Amino acid sequence: MKQIMTISAALLFLTIGEVQAQNGIEQVLKNIETNNKELQANEQLITSQKLEAKTDNNLPDPTLSYAHLWGAKDKSETIGELVVSQSFDFPSLYATRNKLNRLKAGTLDSQSDVFRQEKLLQAKELCLDIIMLRQQKHILEERLRNAEELAKMYAKRLQTGDANALETNKINLELLNVKTEASLNETALRNKQQELNTLNGNIPVVFEENQYPAIPFPSDYQMLKSEVMATDRTLMALGNEALVARKQIAVNKSQWLPKLELGYRRNTETGVPFNGVVVGFSFPLFENRNKVKIAKAQALNIDLQKDNATLQVESELAQLYREAKTLHASMEEYSKTFQSQQDLALLKQALTGGQISMIEYFVEVSVIYQSHQNYLQLENQYQKAMARIYKSKL
Repeated sequence: MKQIMTISAALLFLTIGEVQAQNGIEQVLKNIETNNKELQANEQLITSQKLEAKTDNNLPDPTLSYAHLWGAKDKSETIGELVVSQSFDFPSLYATRNKLNRLKAGTLDSQSDVFRQEKLLQAKELCLDIIMLRQQKHILEERLRNAEELAKMYAKRLQTGDANALETNKINLELLNVKTEASLNETALRNKQQELNTLNGNIPVVFEENQYPAIPFPSDYQMLKSEVMATDRTLMALGNEALVARKQIAVNKSQWLPKLELGYRRNTETGVPFNGVVVGFSFPLFENRNKVKIAKAQALNIDLQKDNATLQVESELAQLYREAKTLHASMEEYSKTFQSQQDLALLKQALTGGQISMIEYFVEVSVIYQSHQNYLQLENQYQKAMARIYKSKL
């Protein structure tokens, strides 16, 4: 009886070790953030994109040209010309583009945060699945021990004539079913652990928790909505993209300013040098045509994307909240039912004492075990729903 009561205690009272479970998951996520190859690759990609954005504000290369001319009739009469020049945009345009590059860097960082969040959420859901599989494994181990004890007992009864072959076969079939479920559970658990190791750069992850962290259900939806909408990384990334798009409009408007060219010129005619300064202007009458319109259209596109993303985030949050609320209510109902449910040990005593038949025993036991499995599934789904709701905290 004490052994069977352990199952219900593990399912109903998960407060012991909740802090350790939370710390365990957090430590796994920290390791994955450091070791994940995709995150490392994305970090290098972001670095390269930031550097690439800065190159748009570089000065063009200086130019050097030399011309040597001689007379058609008297080749001793020569003219030499050396020109060194540097072209550049209007000075204020560099300052504007520099501000644009800082905004682009912020946008790239925001996009990197979104990618990082996706990977860590994937890792956290794997941890939650591992916890569920370990809890299922615990129940299956108890169920297997119980089936083995009954199989041995009824094998002896069959020899003494106190049991028939039908009852013995039913118990043996239950034993086979439990062994199969335990084998499938072990395979699923190893696969989940392998997935977690892969996310950790194929470095073995030390994660031994078998209880979920305590996550209370938020009763105030409006407060939760305000928090989620203010911290959603996708919306923040789109907000930064909108700032970049508006600054791009200012940059494109500034590109109508003339380009400048300064340089040095040296001219020699029959050995007599002349030194001077070269000053030039280039008026962008054609190359910037429609660029402001393009930038405005792109800015409007980003604004509409952000509006659509806002609607999607609100819809997803509402769905997750309803799902979590339903799961939480079902979990509470199961908890109340477990408290009044007949104990497995008493059922076993009633069976061995002849108070109930084998069919009655298996009907009752199947309901109890199925209820425990349902509870584990509900709790896992609840934990995942809450993880998605609070994904911005990862």
